[in-house]
Formats: sequence, C-alpha cells, structure tokens
Amino acid sequence: MSTMNISLPEELKAYVEERVAAGGYVASSEYIRELIRKDQDRERLRALLLEGANSGPATAADEAYFDDLRARIRRG
Repeated sequence: MSTMNISLPEELKAYVEERVAAGGYVASSEYIRELIRKDQDRERLRALLLEGANSGPATAADEAYFDDLRARIRRG
C-alpha cells in the first residue's frame, strides 16, 4: 500500500477526527478510504444510469413481460 499526504484546513481536519471517533474508524486514513470507495460506487452508478438513459426507449414491464421473463428463467 502506498502513502499519500494531504493538507486540510483545521476545520476539515477536526471534522475528520470527529467522524473517526464517532464512526468507529481505527484511523483517519480508514475514513478517507471509505469516502473514496463510496465516491467510486457513485461514479459507477452514475455511469450505469447514463448508459440506461442513453439505451433508447424501454419496453413496458407489464404482465406479459414478467410472464415471458419467468418462462425464459425456467428454460434456463
């Protein structure tokens, strides 16, 4: 694992320290890693949403759609 040093204004440093204490984190680096992972998850979700939005018109999810879906699942 590599190291990265960051500079924070005092109020942000205090906030991170509060979150570490309140959230049960071992260290501030653990809290920052979790924030980065959550940001990555948000980016992946955003990409999926944009892909879906750009994929064209959707088909109706009516009773016939679900009947067909169940039949395809049963067929394997």
